[in-house]
Amino acid sequence: MKSFIACCFFIIAVTHLNAQAKPATLTEEQKIIQLITYVKNLKGAVFIRNGSEHSATEAAAHLEKKRKNAGKAIKTATDFISLCATKSSMSGEDYKIRFSDGKVFRSADLLNKELNRIQNSSTK
Repeated sequence: MKSFIACCFFIIAVTHLNAQAKPATLTEEQKIIQLITYVKNLKGAVFIRNGSEHSATEAAAHLEKKRKNAGKAIKTATDFISLCATKSSMSGEDYKIRFSDGKVFRSADLLNKELNRIQNSSTK
């Protein structure tokens, strides 16, 4: 009987600790991967880079390539957005995303908004 009661107290204690545990905070690497995945999954969106239009898949591949080329300069997801996903390093033109409804947004604005969503959902 004592072992049964001890077992019950143990289960209650573990359940209580798990209920209070906060989810693990995402690493900067995980945030960057989520941003690239977000871009890749924007079906029907057109990415405009240096006057040329690209699919979501092509845009994600381009961002991944820029990230790789930037190397150690990218330490945070914010670095990734500002150094890789904001504008062309060739022309200086902002990257833009046009949705199927015709609305056009700067990629930096959308990615910063998505980063805020990611950070807020990982801390709840």
